[in-house]
Amino acid sequence: MSWKLGVGLLLGLVIGLGCRWLGIPVPAPPMLVGASLVVAMTSGYLLADNFIARHPANHRHDCGGPSGDTKETRT
Repeated sequence: MSWKLGVGLLLGLVIGLGCRWLGIPVPAPPMLVGASLVVAMTSGYLLADNFIARHPANHRHDCGGPSGDTKETRT
């Protein structure tokens, strides 16, 4: 476990304890299902990012880009 993960978990625990102690609404889903949804979305995002990084676009040269020009119109 990296020290950044440990500090992040500790900071989250301190914020949660502080919010509960002071009666401030927690800035995260208070239910386990909501927290699981956030974890699932984050995992899906990271998996898709990993997949996209390993599979570069094969037809990138066909894309127009911000100007809309394709390879045929650029010449």
